Amino acid sequence: MRLHPIQPLTTAFLESIGFSWHTDMDDNTPYLKDRLVVVEEMEANAYADAANELYDMFVEAGDHVVENDLFHALDIPYNLVDLIKTSWENDVHWHLYGRFDFAGGLDRLPIKLLEFNADTPTLLLDTAIAQWAMLKANGLDEHRQFNNLHQCLKENFQRLVTLEESIDKFADYYEGWKILFSCVRGAQEDEDTTRYLQSIATEAGFETAFAYMDEIEFDPNEGIFLGDLQYDYFFKLVPWEDIAIEEGELAIILTKIVENQKAIILNPAYTLMFQSKAFMKILWELFPGHPLLLETSDRPLEGKAYVEKPTFGREGENVTIYGADGEVIDQKDGHYGNFKKVYQEKATLNRDDEGNYYQAGVFFAYEGCALGYRTGVRPILDDDAKFAGHIIEG
Repeated sequence: MRLHPIQPLTTAFLESIGFSWHTDMDDNTPYLKDRLVVVEEMEANAYADAANELYDMFVEAGDHVVENDLFHALDIPYNLVDLIKTSWENDVHWHLYGRFDFAGGLDRLPIKLLEFNADTPTLLLDTAIAQWAMLKANGLDEHRQFNNLHQCLKENFQRLVTLEESIDKFADYYEGWKILFSCVRGAQEDEDTTRYLQSIATEAGFETAFAYMDEIEFDPNEGIFLGDLQYDYFFKLVPWEDIAIEEGELAIILTKIVENQKAIILNPAYTLMFQSKAFMKILWELFPGHPLLLETSDRPLEGKAYVEKPTFGREGENVTIYGADGEVIDQKDGHYGNFKKVYQEKATLNRDDEGNYYQAGVFFAYEGCALGYRTGVRPILDDDAKFAGHIIEG
């Protein structure tokens, strides 16, 4: 793979755009790489096509899960099942955005789906703003990227009102609806991401506000309030499974709020189905041998290298990679060991001349709309991984 060296963005600039996690606190190294991944136009198009095709497959598989009541197979907490069904069956519960994680895609390596971060995806500011600024600050053409994330998010906010591809009638349909944006207190990256989304929604034409989760009143019969103001939409950068497990009462209240049509929650509860890594098994059963998929099972694979993952987990925690002979290639402990395990065929990640691994992240907001890369020295890309922008050449 080819890399294009650049001068790094200054910390002062990054902080001026609300990007506070620019430096690794453990070793004081920059989080953003000073090299861009060189992507051919045909490769960028292939990433977009893969995201669009896979999303259609996810929707088809979601119907299969709901119709056959397969929530237990996905390790879905029981107290969210009713809310998932309600949100799935009504079009007003619009999926705002998600991020597909892919292996391959460069140097003729096939694109393979690793997982879909459909509920609370990170790398939003990194992808939409920071990597665009990398080109701009280095005198490069900022349009030479697969990166329309900001505009696509703006348009998808407006689709919350139009509920169709066209956003032309947003102004006609919009009736002063308000969106409350929230995350937990003390998570700076989450707050920066949430406030960025709030700014896009404001730009799209909504009335917006931000509050920490502990400042909000949730009433099962009346809705969601901040002070005296009631909000029609509620965006929470808090994983649904965390709400179900750690805030069970809140899960029940939110279910009642949605059933009583007092608020619409973003991302909808049904994105928890997509977020479950066990969903990859459902996809493999429905689309066996599909070129974008990896064989996935609820038991270890025989005769091939595979990856053991928890159904819900982040930053590579509780992931183990096994070789075809059963030897452990890489392993990381973590906080997600109580979830069920799934077993996915090991994919080949792109690597640079120094041996670093690269994993593509493709954002989806009504369509595949942006590309960025996480990179690290080990095949499990954990919280020590860095972010690499890209440039399209050829």
